[in-house]
Amino acid sequence: MNDRPDAAELLEAVRRFLAEEAVPALGGHLAYQARVAANVVGIVAREIESAPADLESEWRGLAGLLGVEGEAPGDAAELRAQVEAWNATLCERIRAGEADEGPWRGALMGHLRQTVDQKLRVARG
Repeated sequence: MNDRPDAAELLEAVRRFLAEEAVPALGGHLAYQARVAANVVGIVAREIESAPADLESEWRGLAGLLGVEGEAPGDAAELRAQVEAWNATLCERIRAGEADEGPWRGALMGHLRQTVDQKLRVARG
């Protein structure tokens, strides 16, 4: 077990420093770069926090689309690998024309909307 500050607290401290101290003290291009860096740190912190739930949600959506039953892997690396493999399968089916029409297209669009919404929540904050 790690002591405090934890990773989220460290990232928040860096983000706050960049946004509240570095940006106002800098001008022009450097202020812009510091603002971008502050936003990146915020995105990374939100991604770390939401990744386990988002990845499992994506796994469930893909399992439904691909007709796979069972439980998501408990190991994060295995879960990520399965999602990546299933996304590759999904791409193959889309390229093959399976999503051009019919009920599977509707299910696919729902899954894609949910996945993009999750990614936007992380990116926007």
